[in-house]
Amino acid sequence: MPTLTNGDVEIHYEDTGGSGRPVVLIHGWPLSGASWSDLAPVLAGEGYRVIAYDRRGFGQSAKPGEASSYDYDTLTSDLDALVTQLDLTDASLVGFSMGGGEVARYVGTHGEDRLHSIVFAAAIPPCLLKDDDHPDGALDLDTVSGMQGQLRADPPGFFDGFTTNFFSANGELKVTEEQRQEALALAAQADVHAAAECIRSWVSDFTADLAKVTVPTLVVHGDSDAIVPFEVSGRRTHEAVDGSELVVIEGGPHGINTSHAEEVNAAVVAFLAK
Repeated sequence: MPTLTNGDVEIHYEDTGGSGRPVVLIHGWPLSGASWSDLAPVLAGEGYRVIAYDRRGFGQSAKPGEASSYDYDTLTSDLDALVTQLDLTDASLVGFSMGGGEVARYVGTHGEDRLHSIVFAAAIPPCLLKDDDHPDGALDLDTVSGMQGQLRADPPGFFDGFTTNFFSANGELKVTEEQRQEALALAAQADVHAAAECIRSWVSDFTADLAKVTVPTLVVHGDSDAIVPFEVSGRRTHEAVDGSELVVIEGGPHGINTSHAEEVNAAVVAFLAK
């Protein structure tokens, strides 16, 4: 099981290897790198070197619990450790949901010297927070606190409801029950403290990070996303990044990389080939 160490935290990753251009896949909440099972083999078949890692506290990565912070500076330091220790250059970063936060913060903090392009898939930038300064946001702090409390009180129940919303559009489940159960199994691997703290990180502001993006960028988002609304995130990210491409998945819920895998895979493959 390949791992790397960032400080004293071990990060699990999978690497197809080879000489192709590297593509790093950053997963959503509360899943793991295994959630890329639809896209990763497609990219590998196209000749790319595909690397997917588990965020700290999730999947097979270390679970430092309260000994760690789960803010985006910390989470992005794990991505930077992977890029640096594997000496990746000319790399493409693909961030799904909260994984888009690491992509944005990586550019904002570490620059684009090692990057070829980036993809935001159903991603949370530029800012989900709803408050006086962000009146058009999607999540206020009371809602965030409530979600954290519900998760800590009943993790299985919370994950069950969340994955249903995750894969639903307009009240209709867009994946099979087997696929939802697979996501639940990945969620069960998460450390509850890490998962709860990451909910607070969702409302981070990535506006300044997006302002630094100059590499080719793809934004792909479902128009019926009940978790990260397209109008709040996908559209605004597209507007914030000059020259970015936008692909809107009609009838797409949040979990478009599973529910609409063929459409998402085709969009990513076509973008990376440019």
